[in-house]
Amino acid sequence: MKIPEATYQYQIKQMKQKNPNETWETLILETFEKHEGRYGYRRIHAELKTQGYPVNHKKVQRIMKKLGLKCEKFVRKSRYKSYKGTVGKVAKNRLNRRFHTPHTLQKVVTDVTEFKCTNDEKLYLSPIMDLYNGEIIGFSMSKSPTLEFVMDSLKQVLPIIQERAKYRTTIHSDQGWHYQHYKWVHTLKENKMYQSMSRKATCADNAAMENFFGLLKQEMYYGEQLISYEALKMKIEKYIHYYNNDRIKQKLAGMSPVKFRTHASQLAV
Repeated sequence: MKIPEATYQYQIKQMKQKNPNETWETLILETFEKHEGRYGYRRIHAELKTQGYPVNHKKVQRIMKKLGLKCEKFVRKSRYKSYKGTVGKVAKNRLNRRFHTPHTLQKVVTDVTEFKCTNDEKLYLSPIMDLYNGEIIGFSMSKSPTLEFVMDSLKQVLPIIQERAKYRTTIHSDQGWHYQHYKWVHTLKENKMYQSMSRKATCADNAAMENFFGLLKQEMYYGEQLISYEALKMKIEKYIHYYNNDRIKQKLAGMSPVKFRTHASQLAV
């Protein structure tokens, strides 16, 4: 070959080493599959960065394009409407689209959404979210949108609020009949919680919860075959646990809601 032996041995060693791009492709593919195709290149880049991998976001985007990895978007479908006019007390809009707060449980939001199941059944979900970190702190599911179904999610969060809230809590909803009902209003007063409501037919006033419903349906419901009520219930429970504990948010410094809350409480000690 008429080349120095040292040069020859170096080239052989380089040929045996794994291609760096193959390593990145493996990491990106594993992260994409771990989150079941729910992450785009920005979130995958954020997660790799959190794990200590120094990779540029443009490289992640380029590799994902090469591998055909794409976080599919959804087309917004019809939404459940619980508004039946003024059937009780309509509260003023205290929140007024101020969705951010530096204090846990100072502002929480709630709403009801609907899913179709097999056998012409429907599943109704009533979650309650803490705007401090976007964490779902309580939720209930039912085959019909009854008052008790909505009250159940509220009863779940009352002990949490009493234990952890440093400031008086404001709970925001739309003007659905559940939230105008005497039982809902009286329970809030008993527990010294402020009530806030969106303006009529203005879903942007509760954009934080609408955004959660969009993510939930985009990432585990739209594009999938209809399944039974019980199977969908289990699937939603699994997703909410994933959303709270594993799904990172860029506005939370690349942490999940629970990790962000835990990290903030440790810093405060």
